[in-house]
Amino acid sequence: MASAERSQEFVPVEEVRSGIITVKGGGYRGILLCSSINFALKSEDEQRAIIGGFQNFLNTLDFSIQIAVHSRKTDIRPYLNYISTLEDAQKTDLMKIQLREYMEFIRNFTEGTNIMTKTFYLVVPYSPGASIGKAAGLFGRGAKTAAASMSFDESRVQLEQRMSLVASGLAACGIRAIPLGTEELIELLYRAFNPGALENPIRTEG
Repeated sequence: MASAERSQEFVPVEEVRSGIITVKGGGYRGILLCSSINFALKSEDEQRAIIGGFQNFLNTLDFSIQIAVHSRKTDIRPYLNYISTLEDAQKTDLMKIQLREYMEFIRNFTEGTNIMTKTFYLVVPYSPGASIGKAAGLFGRGAKTAAASMSFDESRVQLEQRMSLVASGLAACGIRAIPLGTEELIELLYRAFNPGALENPIRTEG
């Protein structure tokens, strides 16, 4: 128990509620799950438009943001199990053989190659009365006295407005951004502080 309590001292999160992370020492964080763009497949004109749109987006912000990328090895087993159910449902031996050979190809390919899945997040900070432009990333500590002068609900409204502004700016670049809810934030934080734990996809509402 004592060891667990000492470990918690190094986790700079006070609590997670209403889709907001409260940081120890004051300050709040909201996290957006962002879609990706296959930039290399775009034409030169499309690439220039995306870059210009992203520059305009950054120029509209008067607070700092953090972009985080989460890489993890893809678990192909659920997909293989799905293909296996399709094989059982086939009525012809030829289709069963083709699906079986396809599964074997996928299995052999993934055994010799690390297929990584990348998930993109954007962290939006808010610290009442503090200079947020100098906040240190996801867990930058704000001014505790200033944070205490503003209620959680008031701060949540301000942070959600910032998150909405960021989502709108990213949408102009062709990127969809969805705020994570409380359970999704807890799951993400658990992964961040327990990198060896079994990973499951973060659930989002469509």
